[in-house]
Amino acid sequence: MNTSKWHSFPGIQTIAVFVFLFLYIPIIVIVLLSFNQGDLATIWQGFGFNGYAEIWRDPYLIRAAQNSFMVALIAMLCSTLAATLAALALRGRNFIGKSAIVALIGLPLLVPGIVIAVATLMFFSFAGLELSLTTILIAHIVFCIPFAYLPIHARLSRIDANLIEAAGDLYANPWQAFWRITWPQLLPGVAAGALLAFITSMDDFIITYFVAGPGATTLPVYIFGAIRRGISPKINAVSTLILGISVLFVTLSYFIGRQTQK
Repeated sequence: MNTSKWHSFPGIQTIAVFVFLFLYIPIIVIVLLSFNQGDLATIWQGFGFNGYAEIWRDPYLIRAAQNSFMVALIAMLCSTLAATLAALALRGRNFIGKSAIVALIGLPLLVPGIVIAVATLMFFSFAGLELSLTTILIAHIVFCIPFAYLPIHARLSRIDANLIEAAGDLYANPWQAFWRITWPQLLPGVAAGALLAFITSMDDFIITYFVAGPGATTLPVYIFGAIRRGISPKINAVSTLILGISVLFVTLSYFIGRQTQK
């Protein structure tokens, strides 16, 4: 069978529709039930914003949201800086071990999250570090680096090296060439990588659950603990807000990342 006509395989369209419905119908239901006026999360009792109002009356939820935002922001800044420096250091250089370094940068994308979580927890235990927001932050910085690195590397690989050479011919020093030639063209990739790193940190549960200490609860961990006591309209509302933020950041990252193709 011609692989270019895989879409004509009998039943493939039906399977694709079923898979998409299976994935997205529960999400749509959660969004709709977040506007349920009643106290029952699974029974519609009228349109309202009771669930969203409950969010602001829960100090533990607000604290968890603040923790998530602070960790995601710092992790985004640190991982984006590390990814940018790594991409610049590896660009146009061939040396022994370069392939190994590139593979190590992308390794967190290939290793299952549960493996990274257990390994990170063991590392903190061996190092004698007490589990806290600091350990969460360290873990998030590490596994966010490849998410920031990929769009930065993609953008950097499309910058014409002849422009930098031309800047040198016009008596620009390396720093002037970087800030006037490389950085303006690299900025869309850096912005896309930063957005991906932020939303990856904001949404993470598995690694955070393993390395979080007492009082270091993030929003995903809070939601997990809350649904064990029962789902409420408040949880549906929080989930909807997280979904909206995720969609917004991924969309921004996509449109910014398209600049890498220009």
